[in-house]
Amino acid sequence: MMSVQVWTWILVGITFALYFGIAIWARASSTKEFYVAGSGVSPLANGMATAADWMSAASFISMAGIISFSGYDGSVYLMGWTGGYVLLALLLAPYLRKFGKFTVPDFIGDRYYSNTARTVAVICALIVSFTYVAGQMRGVGIVFSQFLQVDINLGVMIGMAVVLVFAFLGGMKGITYTQVAQYCVLIFAFMVPAFFISMQMTGNIVPQIGMGSTVEDGTYLLDKLDTLHTQLGFKEYTSGSKSTWDIFAITLALMVGTAGLPHVIVRFFTVPKVKDARKSAGLALLFIAILYTTAPAIAVFARTNLIETVSNKEYKAVPEWFKNWENTGLIAWSDKNDDGKIQYVNGSALDGKPKYIEERGKYGQRLISNANTSVNELYVDRDIMVLANPEIAKLPNWVIALVAAGGLAAALSTAAGLLLVISTSISHDLIKKQIKPNISEKGELWAARISILVAIIIAGLFGIYPPGFVAAVVALAFGLAAASFFPAIILGIFDKRMNKQGAIAGMIIGTTLMLVYMLIYKTGLIGVLEPKPKQDWWFGTSPEGFGTIAMIVNVVVSMVISRMTPPPPEHVQEIVERIRIPNEAGDAKPH
Repeated sequence: MMSVQVWTWILVGITFALYFGIAIWARASSTKEFYVAGSGVSPLANGMATAADWMSAASFISMAGIISFSGYDGSVYLMGWTGGYVLLALLLAPYLRKFGKFTVPDFIGDRYYSNTARTVAVICALIVSFTYVAGQMRGVGIVFSQFLQVDINLGVMIGMAVVLVFAFLGGMKGITYTQVAQYCVLIFAFMVPAFFISMQMTGNIVPQIGMGSTVEDGTYLLDKLDTLHTQLGFKEYTSGSKSTWDIFAITLALMVGTAGLPHVIVRFFTVPKVKDARKSAGLALLFIAILYTTAPAIAVFARTNLIETVSNKEYKAVPEWFKNWENTGLIAWSDKNDDGKIQYVNGSALDGKPKYIEERGKYGQRLISNANTSVNELYVDRDIMVLANPEIAKLPNWVIALVAAGGLAAALSTAAGLLLVISTSISHDLIKKQIKPNISEKGELWAARISILVAIIIAGLFGIYPPGFVAAVVALAFGLAAASFFPAIILGIFDKRMNKQGAIAGMIIGTTLMLVYMLIYKTGLIGVLEPKPKQDWWFGTSPEGFGTIAMIVNVVVSMVISRMTPPPPEHVQEIVERIRIPNEAGDAKPH
């Protein structure tokens, strides 16, 4: 029988060969092909590519893990990210497609007839995109290090090289068709273990139904998980601890933050017409829903299996997967009462991530130096739940390897989309539109390729040397997109009285407010101030939900200032009127 590592090399090798073949076939020969794939992609292909672009390593690896540990409270990610896509598909994509600008800074610069507005939008696009891409590169490193037994930094470098090939050669054209293949890989890799485990635990092959089914002893699976939770001192899995307002604020911040993400907006310019943009938006939502409706089921299966196979078990009797994953730093055990058993109860077992010591303990465990005095002895990183789930459930080796290939597909597809946004922001919105308007098409294409090369190197460095507060920075990206882009785009489409003074003031004030709140309550001033505690939150709003308040402030400031200053020029007001005509008239070509 072939080992997991051999299977992983085979499946990753086949999928990478497929991506390289597509990249060579889809080389871009013009800036239009590089930026928007020549606007010739079919709605079906664009729907799959959009879904792959949308579903990053966060969706594939982290989301089910977050829900697995947060239970009901984790539902904000499902509602926020899915709702954000609906918002984007209905309120933004068709109108932006009709406006004919294929980058968010380009839309903001032209709609608000101002290079200052364009530059503010470029800065926000770069901050949001680099934040996301750093997380993707780190995800690639983790998958490579665990499944292919290579150093995590070498894994990041391999990921950089792969993305460079299909992004550098093909631009949006190469990325689009590669993402179609990556969607097929990631959705197959996500669903196959879910089918297996649902059948194994509940006798029902459909995971969404299996989650609500009964297990062997006749009790409902969710009731069983609630009981396991309460026995270990956790709150019931199906009950929440967040306030209704905070759930609303986080969900809305995630919605408007994701609706303002530039790497997904640009996808709607790769189809020939507005009608096709609407079709591909609907298809993408269907493709996304397959994964998003399965994630809660995987979370329940993984959480139940983890507790049953590890809690109160002797270390020498724990399954092999536990010992394999100890070496990644994603799971750790500290025997605080020296009884050889793993006590898993409510509370933090360690201070931060595991810090391992070279020697082993008397039971063979990896010793850690930062265990604290709480009763809980088990540390589990949320990202382990999807990646280790097939091993926990004792599925065949090829299924375990398939999940590795799927995780890489999810991370690489989003990384490529984000790198293209960084590239177009620099080559098109800064160089072509502001610094050197007379640059030739060939010169602009080379500027875009060099920008992608530089962006990949910076993203790789973030992956190799991640900042100590990555979680805070990721939350900051959503908040920034919500506080900066979304009001400027939505008011630019639906309020023809909105002018450049209002938009610029709103973006600067909204973004600054979000940054200040994150500094105070999430990251602190490193080495100077500690983050302030939960009881000091403004209006009881968590940092993850504060994007909602910053967005509301942005909208109010924008509208008040625009009413106190001269209206936009007549031709701008006419464009705003025209993009809302619900037919193909005024269907602008991207330029």
